[in-house]
Amino acid sequence: MLSSFALRKKTTGLLAATLAAALTLAPLPRTWAQDGKGPPVLRDTEAEQLLRDYTRPVLRAAGLEKQNIQVVIINDGSFNAFVADGHRIFVNYGAMLQSETPNQIIGVLAHETGHLAGGHLAKLREQLAQAQTQMIIAMLLGAGAVVAGARGGGNNGLASAGAAAVAGPQEMIRRSLLSYQRQQEENADRAGVKFLTMTQQSPRGMYETFKRFTSESLFAARGADPYLQSHPMPAERVAALEGIARASPYWDKKDDAALQLRHDMIRAKISAFMERPDTVYRRYPLSNDSLPARYARAIATYLHGDLHSALSQIDSLLQAQPNNPYFYELRGQALLEGGRPAEAIAPLRKAVQLSNSAPLIEMLLGQALVATENKAYTDEAITILRAAVARESEAPLGYAQLAMAYGRKGDYAEADLASAQAAFLRGDNKTARELASRAKTRFAVGTPGWVKADDIVSAKPLPGQSNN
Repeated sequence: MLSSFALRKKTTGLLAATLAAALTLAPLPRTWAQDGKGPPVLRDTEAEQLLRDYTRPVLRAAGLEKQNIQVVIINDGSFNAFVADGHRIFVNYGAMLQSETPNQIIGVLAHETGHLAGGHLAKLREQLAQAQTQMIIAMLLGAGAVVAGARGGGNNGLASAGAAAVAGPQEMIRRSLLSYQRQQEENADRAGVKFLTMTQQSPRGMYETFKRFTSESLFAARGADPYLQSHPMPAERVAALEGIARASPYWDKKDDAALQLRHDMIRAKISAFMERPDTVYRRYPLSNDSLPARYARAIATYLHGDLHSALSQIDSLLQAQPNNPYFYELRGQALLEGGRPAEAIAPLRKAVQLSNSAPLIEMLLGQALVATENKAYTDEAITILRAAVARESEAPLGYAQLAMAYGRKGDYAEADLASAQAAFLRGDNKTARELASRAKTRFAVGTPGWVKADDIVSAKPLPGQSNN
């Protein structure tokens, strides 16, 4: 968030430390992981769809339904969520894993929606800009006093006054900014409860989450200066939240059983992909015959080398839910990564069909088609992958597989262009420019391919990336 501001070196450290926690609660594996130098984003169709279903009614209540706000999963096991721009809510996978009910994570999303609806990010930028100006003026005045003291023949009193002229205003500005942030957090709490009530959902999960943070942070916060906290002091904040949350007519409303099952399935999936096998089996022992437990064990089994047993477990899942696209996706992924791409095609086709052509699953199908090295599949792979990247343009996997398909067909101009697009999305801007420059020499000047390649050559890095 702060990287968009150009600060002078002497003010950067103080303001960055002061505002690093702004607008936050406290900032997968294989097919989940998105390579690159930017934020460590995790991708998974099933998890992203669940988060969309969680946020849609809240965003509608907030009047943000048409703002194309996305929820992005971050590869971090801690419990956290934050907003860093006006169009995305970032959620650590740890927040999903640690939320026992849908209502708990929905409460977190409602709080972050409160920040978006309140325009807190833009307002904080204004406050930061004012603080920068005030800080610079204070520093210049203080520096002038120090210089005057030095010219006065070592007047230590004047020099000390100059130092105080620097330190005093800086501390006042910092406290003012922190106070402003605390007010924003309180406003986001109230807005979150309001949105939950409007959508006939309980604010209890939101309260439970914040109360848990209070218990965990009471010792650390003991004796802390409340004016130096970027968020309200935990006990005070939770007490205020409890008052407005309990007033909701939906306080005692429970999550729908079907939604709870979907939530438990995602927690099982995250655990299986992100945690050690021994941890997974402690969470989901063989004595647990629930669908989420079986899901977790099937994933863990395939990830750690026993493909035959994994396929048997996945088939058992499919018997329980024969129209679950993510079970077919898992079967196809296990076969593909197990070196059997031809066998992966059929379950991945089924997954694409049942998921209404989810782009990330289409990319996995395209990868399987390419991996067979059967030229009969080349045109189909290109068609599927082009459709996928048209709807999901920020996934390097799609472009990388498209490059391989075009290369197999002998269309080296398109292959270079797709490789350049994949490199750019991974944050490898040097390679992206080199490949795009070569692609330009293969396309006729002014054609769509040439224009796209030229755009990459002259493009600025994506947020969080470098020019290297």
